[in-house]
Amino acid sequence: MFVGKLVFAQVMDFLPLHTFRRCVARYPSNYPTKTFSHLDQYLCMAFAQLTFRESLRDIEVCLRAHESKLYHLGIRGHVARSNLADANEKRDWQIYRDFANALIVEARRLYAGDAFGVDLENTVYALDTTTIDLSLKVFPWAHFRTTKAAVKMHTQIDLRGNIPSFIHVSDGKMHEVNVLDLIMPEPGSFTIMDRGFLDFARLYRLTQAGAFFVIRPKSNTLFKRVYSRAVDKTTGLRCDQTVRLTGVKSPDDYPQYLRYVVFYDEKTDKRLGFFTNNFELPALVIAQLYKCRWQVELFFKWIKQHLRIKAFFGTNESAVKTQIWIAISVYVLVAIVKKRLGVEASLYTILQILSLTLFEKTPLDQLLNDTALQSFDSQNPTQLNLFS
Repeated sequence: MFVGKLVFAQVMDFLPLHTFRRCVARYPSNYPTKTFSHLDQYLCMAFAQLTFRESLRDIEVCLRAHESKLYHLGIRGHVARSNLADANEKRDWQIYRDFANALIVEARRLYAGDAFGVDLENTVYALDTTTIDLSLKVFPWAHFRTTKAAVKMHTQIDLRGNIPSFIHVSDGKMHEVNVLDLIMPEPGSFTIMDRGFLDFARLYRLTQAGAFFVIRPKSNTLFKRVYSRAVDKTTGLRCDQTVRLTGVKSPDDYPQYLRYVVFYDEKTDKRLGFFTNNFELPALVIAQLYKCRWQVELFFKWIKQHLRIKAFFGTNESAVKTQIWIAISVYVLVAIVKKRLGVEASLYTILQILSLTLFEKTPLDQLLNDTALQSFDSQNPTQLNLFS
């Protein structure tokens, strides 16, 4: 007789199942669910992410080895490779996108009071795109180049907690700058971007909406200084100017003045220039904001290293997007667990512990708040850590 819940079931208790059922009802289909429900599918795929499974057969073998415990994991249907493959390919991937977005809303609320390295009350986002390379023969729908396939994850993260606030999964042909058309500008917020997002017409729409941006100009961007402000060069600043664009089309695309800040980084021996439409913050804060953009790069590296989004269990578009969105939801779910239980250990350590203990019955807060785990984290400062 089981006394207490298995660790996997304790983690899944943090899922808002009523929200999950609403997401399922939003996208009805004719694919049968009596023998293998949407929740069964989600739990099996979440198990695969938490235990680093490599294939559908791997998932099937591991779960069937604990067949007597599947009911206590919350899995009611028959776990078979064919059932999971059909579910991933034929069920609407938008179910798991909507559910992941619902978890993101909850996580952002939990992390809203966190600091992110710059003393600023405004919401600050970092926007970037990562490419996941695929085989053109196996994934012919994911067009990228003549001999190559890929999918892209266009991601905007909230720097308070490093929680993704917007994600769009596309084939490889979609240029990253087009993502600015999909994001609803938030008045008063800052969006930090690299030069790949430089499109003055789109940036002007952010300005008109009352949102701010910090972005690197391209080497061929033409502009003229209107006037300069004094800067303290001992801080690394080199100039703080008000400029106007002088290119062929850019003055029409962005008719207002811009602010141009130049910062010299002694560590990398690089001179970095930034455009922004905010004229109120100190120039050094503008440079510090751009430095925080590295958090989105860490996010991409982290999920590629610790979640299964580079090797896919299915080959059609629905299977790939289902796996990506469930991986994102698992990432956000673990972040929610960490915050709600007040766990000091890093997200990396939490995932490693969960991968080995999902079938145990230790109370989750006791398992993750062990002081030995905290000392382990402190001895590994080089490990990628999105949650300090």
